[in-house]
Amino acid sequence: MKNRRAVGTEQERRAAAYLMENGYEILAYNFRCRFGEIDLIAKDGEYLVFLEVKYRAGDTAGEPQEAVDRRKQKRICRSALYYCTVNGYAADWPCRFDVVAVKRDEITVFKNAFLFLA
Repeated sequence: MKNRRAVGTEQERRAAAYLMENGYEILAYNFRCRFGEIDLIAKDGEYLVFLEVKYRAGDTAGEPQEAVDRRKQKRICRSALYYCTVNGYAADWPCRFDVVAVKRDEITVFKNAFLFLA
């Protein structure tokens, strides 16, 4: 049996493959900084997209996207701001926060899942 980290990595790679098939360009996997972690960072057209991937093997824990609570959103936003700063993206660069919900054989992308939280 795989540990949770191995399962998470496998599902993030699966989500990335799905996103690439749908026109996203993956820029970074598991970006980490002192503010937190972002599972995937991609370009979708003109948008710089910060993606949180959530996986559920069954139905007992609720829908995957429900796990991205306000606290998690704030950590992602702070990390995204840091990423933009260190990578030279202007303050007015169009950004978006998406959540990728993975359940068994189903992948759903929730575009603009939440707005920037300071």
